[in-house]
Amino acid sequence: MDKVKISKTMSLILRHHPEKYNIHLDKHGWAGIDEMVTNLKTKYPHFSKEILFEIVKEDKKQRYSLNENKDKIRANQGHSISVDVELKSMIPPDILYHGTAIKFLDSIMQQGLLSKNRLYVHLSKDVDTAIQVGQRHGKPVVLSIDCKSMIDQGYVFYLSENGVWLTKNVPVQFINIFDVNKNQTIRIESSDFFI
Repeated sequence: MDKVKISKTMSLILRHHPEKYNIHLDKHGWAGIDEMVTNLKTKYPHFSKEILFEIVKEDKKQRYSLNENKDKIRANQGHSISVDVELKSMIPPDILYHGTAIKFLDSIMQQGLLSKNRLYVHLSKDVDTAIQVGQRHGKPVVLSIDCKSMIDQGYVFYLSENGVWLTKNVPVQFINIFDVNKNQTIRIESSDFFI
């Protein structure tokens, strides 16, 4: 049984399209585990509650949470559907990072980081994670986000259960490029930017 494939299906259900598998999410994004197992068995006949628990436990990105009774599951972040995963606002480190592909850089430096089809922009606490995220979309580039200035101007940040920092958007004036080779931020004005 391909657990990676099943995990991707679980992610699709819990973050984006529960209706594709006739699964109901409550307002906080929780789905009943029995309902998940029953409905996923239509695609994966050998799927079971035990396999679901293994996927949750083994997931390196800790995408999922179980409730205390272990009878409900939800995705920790990354939703495109409107759910309240009960995030608490927190003060982030002064600098966070965002990994993206170089092909998106021009648009980002004009519009800032937008949540687009997700509820939040995802930010990393370290450069290595940002590089990994950026590589998923093409040749990676790491952006340095001036969170201290954002907080000073009233922007709100959240920390998900699996350690991903979230915010609604990041305007251009708080974005700089991080030079991975020199391990330093390159301060730029959006008007100076070009590819």
